[in-house]
Amino acid sequence: MSLLTVGLSHRTAPMALLERVVVTGDALAKMLQDVLNDAHVSEAMIISSCNRMEVYATVDRFHGGVTAVTDLLSAHSGVPQEQLTRHLYVHYEDRVVEHLFTVACGLDSMVVGEGQILGQVRRSLKLAQEHGSAGTTLNDLAQQALRVGKRAHTETGIDRAGASLVGVGLTLAEGVLGPLPGKRALVVGAGSMSALSAATLARSGVTDIVVANRTFDRAARLAQTVGGRAVELEDVGREFAGADLVISCTGAVGQVIDAGMVAAAVRDRPLFLLDLALPHDVDPGVRAIPGVTLVDLETMQEAGVADPDGAEADHVAAVRAIVAAEVCEYLRAERAAKVTPTVVALRAKAADVVDNELGRLAARMPEIDERVRGEIAQTMRRVVDKLLHEPTVRVKRLAASPAGDHYAEALRELFDLNPKVPEAVTRADVAQVETDPAGRAGEEDA
Repeated sequence: MSLLTVGLSHRTAPMALLERVVVTGDALAKMLQDVLNDAHVSEAMIISSCNRMEVYATVDRFHGGVTAVTDLLSAHSGVPQEQLTRHLYVHYEDRVVEHLFTVACGLDSMVVGEGQILGQVRRSLKLAQEHGSAGTTLNDLAQQALRVGKRAHTETGIDRAGASLVGVGLTLAEGVLGPLPGKRALVVGAGSMSALSAATLARSGVTDIVVANRTFDRAARLAQTVGGRAVELEDVGREFAGADLVISCTGAVGQVIDAGMVAAAVRDRPLFLLDLALPHDVDPGVRAIPGVTLVDLETMQEAGVADPDGAEADHVAAVRAIVAAEVCEYLRAERAAKVTPTVVALRAKAADVVDNELGRLAARMPEIDERVRGEIAQTMRRVVDKLLHEPTVRVKRLAASPAGDHYAEALRELFDLNPKVPEAVTRADVAQVETDPAGRAGEEDA
């Protein structure tokens, strides 16, 4: 079986299309089961968020797997295949590992380095586990991706670039509005940056937070995390009268907040708008309205208080180095593990030979007492172990190379090993592979 990923994200598809394809709740569980029910798929996991929809699977055939997943994405979303396929990306085998590690680190997010994706990967794995669709391969891969993501956030400052934009924006807002505690905030959007904004507002002491989004359920979920309330996107205009601070980052094509909407609100105090979207969410014309201050990414960069690209560069490079190293190590370990059943089969065959010869000896020389018979058996097994130790250590090391499966194949051919033998052996047999003739574990890796 081979690893396969088929998906689309904010990088490959317009948000309007992505929103049609992304599924949640019972629909997500149903799609997960439908993927698993396909004849080409043995394991499945789905990452579904506002920025991506990705199906991870283990498949017996590449083309069969791609076709099956694409058909299901189209069927569940109602998007015709000819419209969907030009926005899809496909990763296979090693590229799947690299992609998931990159995603888990936040390098593929709309907000580079955002930490929400770790929770999304964790929830995706949990759902797959609950429905029995994540076997050993996807369990191991997802768990390792989570560890790599945590390492990236612990060892680098990858999450600071996005957070610094919100932090700088709120500092500027305080210069206009005064201390933020006690102020009312409106967050427009429910994606990664909006979630970061809402969390930062809450940590800054803002307790009255309203979240508006095109999909109300997403607004409600985000509002619940900060103790706020949610409104429909169409109701944003009504909220301006009571808002002191507005943060918008929807990823929409076209403006979400226009000058007429802001001007129509009856106000007797300043209004600060922070536009974190590219393209802009807020009509620059609002700057002409008395009492209204608009700050966006361009004005922050021009003022020298924020440089997203420069701030991210070093952190992104550091995380990419982590991802590259972790991918190499994961693939090395996977290749080495694939030779273990062959080594177990070799040891099982050797044990059968020893047992058969001991049986023949017992039949031909029944007069040998039990103590001597035991010594002979122990000596024979020790000799076999010593003869097999060096070849098995070497084949495990060689198997970690990119063409390592050829060494296992050669071992099976040379010793005429039955490939079905490993299926019948116990975990104790596998553990024996890790121990040398003298009983010392782990020397193979020395």
